[in-house]
Amino acid sequence: QVQLVESGGGLVQPGGSLRLSCAASGSFFRLAVMGWYRQAPGKERELVARIFSDGRTLYSEPVKGRFTISRENTKKTVFLQMNSLKPEDTAIYYCQMATFNDYWGQGTQVTVSS
Repeated sequence: QVQLVESGGGLVQPGGSLRLSCAASGSFFRLAVMGWYRQAPGKERELVARIFSDGRTLYSEPVKGRFTISRENTKKTVFLQMNSLKPEDTAIYYCQMATFNDYWGQGTQVTVSS
């Protein structure tokens, strides 16, 4: 049984930083593609960043150069370092684990506001 638990969200001023964490349980973490998605009010869920089992990463255009995804396989944890945050980054951020199935966390709220 896979469970994903996100943490690290909160309220931050524009230009600030946050680091999200996603702790996974279960097997096959090191083989999984891990992703961060976000959903703003009234909008569809969108991909933010993805990291593959070999460490390759990809980012959506709005966050490229500001966000960094990383993983620590020994701790079954994936991180999202978010810098230079903007009000438009405000959303619920979800962690996804893709192995034989897709698994989702419950989400963590990120609010960027002065």
